[in-house]
Amino acid sequence: MTYKSKYSKYGSAKQAYGGRNYHSKKEANYAFELDMRIKAKEIKRYTNQHKIELYVNDCHVCDYFIDFRVEMNDGTYEYHEVKGFETDTWRIKWKLTQACYPEYKLVLIK
Repeated sequence: MTYKSKYSKYGSAKQAYGGRNYHSKKEANYAFELDMRIKAKEIKRYTNQHKIELYVNDCHVCDYFIDFRVEMNDGTYEYHEVKGFETDTWRIKWKLTQACYPEYKLVLIK
């Protein structure tokens, strides 16, 4: 018999907000904060789990699904990652994203 826990291997509980499931309560709370920023006219909109393709020397290495892509009022974008626990794999993808896309504004929320 297989038992499926509502907790991840890092102890974060899945959380629903606004009709969408998030990987953690912290991530769902941040989505709520972004919704409040939209209402306050601080940002235009955001998307969840935005795919960033990572290439090195024209070779596809991996895909990184960053938590939020936030469109600012001036039309620029910021890429927000909500982190409770940093894994080695995440650190590599974060550094690779910084190296491949130096023009991206990456924001880490802890």
